Amino acid sequence: MTYATIDYHVEEDGLLLLTLSRPDHLNAFTVEMCEELVDAYTRASRDDAVRAIVVTGAGRAFCAGMDLGIEGNVFGLDEKLSPTMADLRERSDDPAIIAGVRDTGGRVALAMYDCLKPIVGAVNGAAVGIGSTMLLPMDFRLASSDARFGFVFGKLGITLEACSSFFLPRIVGLEQALEWAYRAEIFGAEEALAKGLVRAVVAPEALLDEARALARSLVKGRSPVSVALMRQMLYRNSASANPWEAHLAESLAMYHTSQADGKEGVLAFREKRPAQFTAKASAMPPFYPWWKRD
Repeated sequence: MTYATIDYHVEEDGLLLLTLSRPDHLNAFTVEMCEELVDAYTRASRDDAVRAIVVTGAGRAFCAGMDLGIEGNVFGLDEKLSPTMADLRERSDDPAIIAGVRDTGGRVALAMYDCLKPIVGAVNGAAVGIGSTMLLPMDFRLASSDARFGFVFGKLGITLEACSSFFLPRIVGLEQALEWAYRAEIFGAEEALAKGLVRAVVAPEALLDEARALARSLVKGRSPVSVALMRQMLYRNSASANPWEAHLAESLAMYHTSQADGKEGVLAFREKRPAQFTAKASAMPPFYPWWKRD
């Protein structure tokens, strides 16, 4: 896919810099951007040249929300349909449902959730609406002191989207999630830091360097398969009702990794040298994805 609304740049050490690139529109979100982001995260998962991802915005904004200047249904939804929950459950992959009913932000969030690489957000300016909710499936979020956030959906007469009713309370707690959703106000980087939405607030000129350094520290000298499995296990098992499902997944993960990069890791430890891992995230162990199997 050729990208028109994002830039996809892989640096020499495997860091993917993914930039929302509609600076003349404050990187406002569109259906086209949705399709490109879904493709980019899927592509990054499969690309062994990519080890970690940093996401930022071009110009003075991260993402100012949905582009409300588009003609017709600005969210790209087909108003001729009469979808039911059964339609979504049974026909979620139907092109008509994908294009006409399923939330575009949610499709991006799910692509991030499924991603095999760590994702660091570098919030360089306004991150409002989908600009805030698309941050939630990222592993870490750093904010410029110029950053602004807002879950402003109530003021527009719409609701939370991008799977944010799942992610936001898990990050900041239910009470804080409710407050931000009800108030629908813009708030600054310091409040985001105080409430746990972002990891740190840094000077604007240092933001990308800090984000790059964090992303690289997560994967340097690490097995790509180990990182991918741990990311998926932590996200999926933390939502389980009890530890049994975690035990099952971890048992198979240990079984397979101990016979692959695990052998090299143990040998390198004994020989007091850096490990040379060879397993690739593009070839995950046979039990993966375990949650989709009977």
